[in-house]
Amino acid sequence: MVTVTAPPTTTSPPPTGGGEARWVRPLVALVAVLGLLLFGAAGGLLLGLPGSSTPEPGPVDVGFSQDMSVHHLQAVEMASWERDHTADPVLAQIATDIEKTQNNQVGQMQGWLALWDAPALPIGGYMGWMAGGPGGHGHMDAATGVVTTMPGMASAADLDALRAATGPQLDVLFLQLMLRHHEGGAEMLRYAADVAAVPQVRSLAAQMLGSQASESDYLRRLLVERGGTPLPL
Repeated sequence: MVTVTAPPTTTSPPPTGGGEARWVRPLVALVAVLGLLLFGAAGGLLLGLPGSSTPEPGPVDVGFSQDMSVHHLQAVEMASWERDHTADPVLAQIATDIEKTQNNQVGQMQGWLALWDAPALPIGGYMGWMAGGPGGHGHMDAATGVVTTMPGMASAADLDALRAATGPQLDVLFLQLMLRHHEGGAEMLRYAADVAAVPQVRSLAAQMLGSQASESDYLRRLLVERGGTPLPL
């Protein structure tokens, strides 16, 4: 009797989609990364839950995870636009790296918030978890005292300008906005690394602070090479 073995089934990779832009808006990206929550729970992110030896999350842990998710998602938005529209392979690569890294970090922070049964997004303004406030860098509503925009965040006009730019102008503007974005988030990262109650939150904040400082140096060098100058914070 001759046994006939069927050839293995192969699956062709999906088409890459040509030149279609893949603009990732913050809330859309946030929904996407929520798919990482179950993975995070299975990977040992049971932080501050009953029976856990990890300290209960405090306002810094929760506030940092909420605010930095929003901050990161704007970086993802800008990076994905640059990746899809630049003709410069160096900038396409750094934009891809930023998008992937910060999306993954958002997934981790959103996983914590879900496990803590905390809202995914901040409510009633930003940076209230930081003693002494945002150091004068955030935009504060004079009437309410609520910080309405975090340091380094691009304005709606900035994002419109990024979408309208092409060629070298696009690349310079992307580098300017992303460099300012990184520098603006450093204060929050430093505070969380020093003050957060949960060790994993402190560790992630310190990791972000170190990696973004190195990345900022690289962005600054790329910007100067392309004839641009950093934006004031």
